[in-house]
Amino acid sequence: MMEKIPSGNVCGKMRAPSSKSMMQRAVAAAALAKGKSIIRNPSFCEDALAALGIARCLGAQVEMLEREVAIKGGNATSSGTLDCDESGLCMRMFCAISAALDGEFTLVGKGTLGERQLGGIEAPIVALGARCETQNGHAPVKISGKMKGGEVRMDGSKSSQLLSGLLMALPLCEKNSLLHVESLKSRPYVRMTLQMLQEFGVEVGADATMERFAIKGGQQYKPASVEIEGDWSGASFMLVAGAIAGEVKVEGLAQKSLQADRVIVDALKDAGATVLQEENAITVAKASLRALEFDATDCPDLFPPLVALACSCKGRSVLRGAGRLKNKESDRAAALVKEFTAMGAKVGVQGDEMRVEGGELKGGSVQSHGDHRIAMACAVAALASNTDVQIQDAQCVAKSYPNFFGDLEKLRVE
Repeated sequence: MMEKIPSGNVCGKMRAPSSKSMMQRAVAAAALAKGKSIIRNPSFCEDALAALGIARCLGAQVEMLEREVAIKGGNATSSGTLDCDESGLCMRMFCAISAALDGEFTLVGKGTLGERQLGGIEAPIVALGARCETQNGHAPVKISGKMKGGEVRMDGSKSSQLLSGLLMALPLCEKNSLLHVESLKSRPYVRMTLQMLQEFGVEVGADATMERFAIKGGQQYKPASVEIEGDWSGASFMLVAGAIAGEVKVEGLAQKSLQADRVIVDALKDAGATVLQEENAITVAKASLRALEFDATDCPDLFPPLVALACSCKGRSVLRGAGRLKNKESDRAAALVKEFTAMGAKVGVQGDEMRVEGGELKGGSVQSHGDHRIAMACAVAALASNTDVQIQDAQCVAKSYPNFFGDLEKLRVE
């Protein structure tokens, strides 16, 4: 699918899409809880649907309604194929969870997920007592046996997703566990996992640095009723649209959220945008924008909207943490450089920094690289370009934000 995005202004308000990261964690926890759990304000993006499909494969009963999902879990199957679609979180999280269920499971994926390195997934699972086989570090992954628990060291520098999976799985094991995590990135996502565990009655101890986790074995998940927050990741694109092309109010965003991408507010303020924060909403309006320096190491999903923002800022912006972008839906750093250069921007990567020179964009045709965030970033940047931007393979936005183009069109003003 090709989407043509004309330049122009935006003005209006909208409701944030539901957080897919929180939704996937809630689905996993509900599938492990014996009894009926309710998930309100659910996400039905492709990644969330993948998690719901896996919950069914694990024996949970899933009822999907418009504004809530009911999951009756706690009766895990002993074997099956778990289809993660293109979700890296589903792959890593359910590898760990299935390794606590004493069965035989094969985890498969589609699209770019099969090309993505799974970041040392085998060693911790094997050290804890189960069997785990990848295809030279890639999917499909075969899991058999059951983790017993114990003490293990793991690397957290590439991704926190396996850690989140182990934190969800190890409470089910017979022995207590102690995890030592080195060079942990994306701490906010781990905090989100710990919060979800607490909602479902599971206790995990973490030290202040989040380098050591103590997990008591033999715990049981309890059914819960949880509400999924609005998604700061998806909303960040609309907030940037307001900053560069008019005024946008996004409702349904918790100001005290644990979501990593909440710090988009800080970046917008640093760039000089007009920002009004309310208890459950944020309004961003266009102003004279200046170059910014921002460390996105713990929130790498903000790189695409920040590049779109930086193109409209006067001067050179520096975004740190670019090394986190290699193992996403695309080589996201290379994709951002290629497509924004095609639109006339001056973008480059030096070491761990991405540098963006503000200036006029000329529009043109760009590729999404099958990456939802690249497609959304190009669409937002198009608002400030001289001519239309045509985005190829734009349907990939359904991975996290199915209604993105519809919401953007509703904000457009003549």
